[in-house]
Amino acid sequence: MRVIFLNMPGRLLRRLLAIVLALTLAGLAFFSWEEIQELLPASAGHANPVFQVDTQKPLVALTVNVAWGEEFLSDLLAALRAEGAKATFFMVGDWMRQFPALTKEIAAAGHELGNHTWYHPHPTKISSEELKKEIQRTEELLLKLTGKKSVLFAPPYGEWNKEVVAVAGELGYRTIMWSVDTVDWERPPADVIVERALANIQPGWIVLMHPTQPTAEALPRILKGLKEKGLKPVTVSELLANGR
Repeated sequence: MRVIFLNMPGRLLRRLLAIVLALTLAGLAFFSWEEIQELLPASAGHANPVFQVDTQKPLVALTVNVAWGEEFLSDLLAALRAEGAKATFFMVGDWMRQFPALTKEIAAAGHELGNHTWYHPHPTKISSEELKKEIQRTEELLLKLTGKKSVLFAPPYGEWNKEVVAVAGELGYRTIMWSVDTVDWERPPADVIVERALANIQPGWIVLMHPTQPTAEALPRILKGLKEKGLKPVTVSELLANGR
């Protein structure tokens, strides 16, 4: 690329640059924040996963990784609905293939659906090309079932490295982790899950859960506890949008 230096007074050059900047900002005004994000590579400025969000607002995000546990999802949805709360569900593609109606029900309830690969492999133990296919295949089905493309990716087993984040970023995804792991997949008593979720919760934190029976029992109490602490549960995207 040739760079042409304009031979003009500094004041005139600064004025010209200001006009160019104003026109650029005016053009971006026609796009929503979500549309602007889609225009930019997700990997730009996002070389690491998101563990929590720096925010001044009293918001936290609840996430549910879905690869099994379909028998408990209705109870989770009912608890969220009763409190008017929203969550982000990270979906495994092969699970969605088996339960398309339940996938649509989650989306219809206003919750956010993210990408959790197709077969739930160990992402750091497969090739970049295999991971890319896992994400893309899940994306295609998610788009077909809900009409929306996800922009969030949760790596299975919480395994990540720079290569995993880069592959997700090239496909337009932010890689999302968690601040609080309830470890509910071990199915501890509901009291333990509630304690883990609420003990040190802070604005901007992300809470990880799974669809299990004790989680279904714990969720109404978690939501009540968040309300008592003055914290509002939102989707991951909403939390990101309110970051500093």
